[in-house]
Amino acid sequence: MIHVSHEKVNGKILVEKHHGGITMKEKDFVTYEYRTKTVSTANQFKAMDMYESFGWEVTATTPTAIDGITLSLKRDRKQRHKQELTKLEQQAENLFDTINSLQSAKTRGASIFAFIFGIFSTLVLGGGMSLVLLNSNNLPSVIGGSVLGIAGFALCGINYLIYKNAVAKKTKQLLPIIDENEEKLASVLEKGNDLLSRDII
Repeated sequence: MIHVSHEKVNGKILVEKHHGGITMKEKDFVTYEYRTKTVSTANQFKAMDMYESFGWEVTATTPTAIDGITLSLKRDRKQRHKQELTKLEQQAENLFDTINSLQSAKTRGASIFAFIFGIFSTLVLGGGMSLVLLNSNNLPSVIGGSVLGIAGFALCGINYLIYKNAVAKKTKQLLPIIDENEEKLASVLEKGNDLLSRDII
């Protein structure tokens, strides 16, 4: 004789079948949707927290060739409030990308300038060394080459100071905007978590 009983666990109905002294549990079949998302290594855990706020479960992480991580995600296809969660997820992704772009902008302009100025400094230094080596018997050439070499070294040092000051200035300018977007992102994640909490209660 088979006795059947039901138990609700985490929103799922478990069916218990009793065969004499043996108890078997059958869980409702769940279908999932899947997606992958590649982020930088530095943003791996931030991205994982973000997607978990919208019902996604991280099933695997795979390193990419250039300082990146591919997250493999799955979510119950019949997730309640799915439409609202998807809308919030899109908002979160836009804010996430904006924040990362602003973080990169702190050093982008200074890096381009430092690269160009560094090439110029190297050419001055190299020109001075070449002038000395090719005209070692000519005193004016040796003096001129030495002056150019010293100037090249000085320009390399100045380049670093200019870079640091430019980054500090840009960071001060962008930090309030980054903080504002971080607050917006946190608010969106809280809304996602609230929707998920309704399913548990």
